[in-house]
Amino acid sequence: MQKKIQKLAQSIHNDVIQMRRHLHMHPELSFQEVETGKFVSERLTEYGIDHKHGVADNGVVGIIKGKNPDKKTIALRADMDALPILEANDVPYKSQNQGVMHACGHDVHTSSLLGTAHILNQMKGEFEGTVKLIFQPAEERFPGGASIMIKEGVLQNPAPTSILGQHVHPPLEAGKIGIKGGMYMASADEIYVKVYGRGGHGALPQDCIDPVVITAHIITALQQIASRKSNPTVPTVLTFGKMIAEGSTNVIPNEVYLEGTFRTMNEEWRVEAHRQMKKMAEMMAESMGGRCEFTIKKGYPFLINDEALTAKVRQHAIAYAGTENVVELPIRMTAEDFAYYSHEIPGVFYRLGTGNPGRGITSPVHTTTFDIDESALELSTGLMAWMTVCELNA
Repeated sequence: MQKKIQKLAQSIHNDVIQMRRHLHMHPELSFQEVETGKFVSERLTEYGIDHKHGVADNGVVGIIKGKNPDKKTIALRADMDALPILEANDVPYKSQNQGVMHACGHDVHTSSLLGTAHILNQMKGEFEGTVKLIFQPAEERFPGGASIMIKEGVLQNPAPTSILGQHVHPPLEAGKIGIKGGMYMASADEIYVKVYGRGGHGALPQDCIDPVVITAHIITALQQIASRKSNPTVPTVLTFGKMIAEGSTNVIPNEVYLEGTFRTMNEEWRVEAHRQMKKMAEMMAESMGGRCEFTIKKGYPFLINDEALTAKVRQHAIAYAGTENVVELPIRMTAEDFAYYSHEIPGVFYRLGTGNPGRGITSPVHTTTFDIDESALELSTGLMAWMTVCELNA
């Protein structure tokens, strides 16, 4: 069966490449994946796979029934949205949607799952149970398409016993897979801060309440939450990436605006850190004569890979790709809304190697020059099909 899957993955490789290039040329932002959803639906119809289009607006959910379909159900997930990035690559399949780019590889995830679906549908007489295909919108923006699809019942009727997802990983060369059991990715919260003072002439600060100085103190002080208040065993990151002070060389503004992110891997500490950050910022602004509005938008939870399922998936990957091509990954402080699924049912989120230093394909995700070695698409489709069959027939 493994050889058959590998042969099927090889036979559809060029088709998967073309699907990936089509999606790359026509990226759509989160909650706007109208044409992407239509494309997925059309391909599933072409393959003869039953599906529903319009879940969480643009999402698609397909069903492949094997022998004894009620025995067990496994879900496979791919995200479909792109990022607001202007692509700098000079390639034939460069984005045609100005300022929007598949810079995080969701075109790879979607085309790969379509390829996997094609393989599994041709083999449905050779495995037990049911496969649920989840083509999910809006991974890149809160509240995350996963949370919406779950609310709309994607993990019901039939209810999967487990879920698998994969993500491109440029640091790994094409042909390799990265896996980590247990806690893997961080929770992610968005922070929005307004610091109010009293503006005036830059040469007369004694007549002002300088919100820029207050903000500088707040940023520095808040780093103590991460470095001095957290348990050293709990990874914690606090970063402010946006600061707007509409003053000038000789003008102190009335207010300063901040945006940042807070990430960790412990829910109790997450709640306590929120409380401490808000209190510290507000009290510091008040102590300096100003005022602070501190807003936290709670985002994705931490992502945990089920240990038992990860151990089995690792062995499936070794059997399919070879021991030398299966790499143990460290924890990551990035976040993924696949985490929502992992808190509902056992799940494994693994990494697909897509880099090729020899060809200069090394750019990280979320950059203007991100691209992949498309040879990875043969492994991405076949491996997920193999993992699925192994789990259903176990």
